[in-house]
Amino acid sequence: MRWNRSLLLWTSVLLAAASSFPSGVYELVKRRLPQHVDQFQFEIVSNITTDDGHDQFKVESAPNGKVLVKGHSLSALSSGLHRYLADYAHVDIYWYIGSRLEEAPKDLPRISSPIYGSSSVPWRYHFNTVTFSYTMAFWTWEDWELQLDWMALRGINLPLAWVGQEKILIEVFQEIGLTDAEISPFLSGPAFQAWNRFGNIQGSWGGELPRDWIDGQFDLQKKIIRRMVELGMTPVLPAFTGFVPANISRVFPDADVIRGSAWERFSSQYTNDSFLEPSDDLFSELQQSFISKQQAAYGNVSHIYTIDQFNENTPSNGDSDYLKNVTRNTLGSLKSVDPDAIWMMQGWLFYSSSSFWTDERIEAYLSGVENDQDLLILDLFSESKPQWSRTNSYYGKPWIWCQLHDYGGNQGLHGQIHNITENASQARNESSSMVGFGLSMEGQEGNEIVYDLLLDQAWSLKPIETKGYFHSWVTSRYAGSGSIPNSLYKAWELMRTTVYDNTNLTLPAVTKSIFELRPNTEGLVDKTGTHGTALTYDPSVVVKVWNLMYSAAGSKPALWTNPSYQQDMVDVTRQVLANAFIPLYSNLISTYNSSSPNSKTISQDGDNMVQLLEDLDSVLLTNENFRLSKWISSARAWAHRNKTLAAFYEYEARNQVTLWGPDGEVTDYASKQWGGLLSSYYVPRWKLFVEYVKETPVASYNDTALKEELLKFELDWQQQTWSAPEPSGEAIDLKKVVTKVSLRWSSVFGLK
Repeated sequence: MRWNRSLLLWTSVLLAAASSFPSGVYELVKRRLPQHVDQFQFEIVSNITTDDGHDQFKVESAPNGKVLVKGHSLSALSSGLHRYLADYAHVDIYWYIGSRLEEAPKDLPRISSPIYGSSSVPWRYHFNTVTFSYTMAFWTWEDWELQLDWMALRGINLPLAWVGQEKILIEVFQEIGLTDAEISPFLSGPAFQAWNRFGNIQGSWGGELPRDWIDGQFDLQKKIIRRMVELGMTPVLPAFTGFVPANISRVFPDADVIRGSAWERFSSQYTNDSFLEPSDDLFSELQQSFISKQQAAYGNVSHIYTIDQFNENTPSNGDSDYLKNVTRNTLGSLKSVDPDAIWMMQGWLFYSSSSFWTDERIEAYLSGVENDQDLLILDLFSESKPQWSRTNSYYGKPWIWCQLHDYGGNQGLHGQIHNITENASQARNESSSMVGFGLSMEGQEGNEIVYDLLLDQAWSLKPIETKGYFHSWVTSRYAGSGSIPNSLYKAWELMRTTVYDNTNLTLPAVTKSIFELRPNTEGLVDKTGTHGTALTYDPSVVVKVWNLMYSAAGSKPALWTNPSYQQDMVDVTRQVLANAFIPLYSNLISTYNSSSPNSKTISQDGDNMVQLLEDLDSVLLTNENFRLSKWISSARAWAHRNKTLAAFYEYEARNQVTLWGPDGEVTDYASKQWGGLLSSYYVPRWKLFVEYVKETPVASYNDTALKEELLKFELDWQQQTWSAPEPSGEAIDLKKVVTKVSLRWSSVFGLK
């Protein structure tokens, strides 16, 4: 007998029933399809079919000619609307590209027979805690509006809502007598708040978190929460986790506070966060204060709270009783202020710190929550490193099958479509406590189809047949260009069976290009693991894809002005050139390590590498979504013309995608292939490397000396401000730029 999911569903049911009129879905249509708003009709109903689907919808053509969407909930209505728009009107909404729904035909297609949909799980989850830093750190309300509409249409009903919690946390600390001078050094900067919330880091190495930022993010969160609820989503809200400013012992000298473990290579100034033990009565007091203030700010909108106390932090005690008491007391603190509270946690710790988290310790830790339904676990990396199977489905606790896929917002083409269809379906059939599918990527990036695929799998009892799925996805993707050339379908079919069908779990996530890594003579090529550089496919495959896509625009020139095609053409060209950098680098290293290295040959090899990077930079600059300037401009905009704040925010933005820490503690982790970042950062680094190997015999090669030289440049780059003008004219003419680059590298692109 499957676990009784109704207890977890009750919050979403309450939200859906709060209004008999689905105004949130109507408002979505007004925002995205204003010309068609009178052509839709929405109804919340209790009965649609007799099967046991958790959320159901039915879409049909009504006698009055309107498209009638019926559903159990607001989320079901949005999902039914999306099914119609994607499969019948052939339009959709996308990350970065934005909404293409305006391309829907003036007269919407009629439906010959009703469209039915039933979700196979009650919850469709979205976000990793760190996504709020890697992707949304500097987002505006307009960015969030697009994101939330995208989420609603894809049936997401359980999103993490992390923005702006610092304001409430500060008020809690102030209330117990901590001063601003004691609180400020604890908080981290705008681009690194996720890891402060995790208790991995404390403080900010670029300057203290500004009050304007704290207030602005809090105001933004109120808008986000309001819209989530309007769209029928149950937001997962923050709670007091236990991490506190070190000076809490001044106010409560007897409080049971420990210094946590070190994280990455940060000095104690920025890590070893102080942790208030949940067994201390003060923990419950602070929890009650936090939740009460949050309810006053947002309303009684959710009873699900996110708490991760040991995410890449090692507990101070491995004793089973201690671990059990941590969870018992943490949940007790939630229940003391919200009797209906459900604690949600990421299951990442059981994988990332597997040497500590033995099966015995995991079972002890989870057993502190005696009522299984009071804990919800995200199996964060289900597609590659599932922990549910190792832990006997988390010993009966409800859990969600998540696709992580991407680390740090890296941009390599990658997917595991069999894992997220067949394996995900198998897990749902085998585990009675699995209650959802979710996306938990560290950063939203360009492989959007694999994220769509998993969310659609949540509406299918059987593994989705991916060939037909890709064909339908491509049809909607390139709306607005008329008929779609067959070569585009062929290109995506080729990617479906290669780059998006990786089954090699030594390469379990999006790959990085070696040019994004700090130059060295070894250790860059064929790396495996979560930041692997080895390719999971023959690089000639992507060249074939590029030629098919390029020829598609030859037969259909309107594609060159289609935002979706522009995005994808840049992305595929990016991958072709990134792959081509590998043999160029290997040639240089082979020459350098030869018995009689020739400095002229090394120089020529180096020139080829730099030229390729400069050409790639020119391609990336044609599209604002691939520009460093967009990231920096978004950061500086939060300063509202305050030059000092603007410089601080820009430093934060620059540091995250490069050194990731004051001295490169997590360097190149969140690297990006962005126009402007290549020319100003990666190209100079590789030039320094080439000059070094030209002047330094192999026997005298000193890795430490080279790193010091590179670090000097990297540190200086952090302090710069963006002053280059935005490209225009022929510089953003994708057809001209791509054609020019492909002709220069004709051997790479397979041109004759």
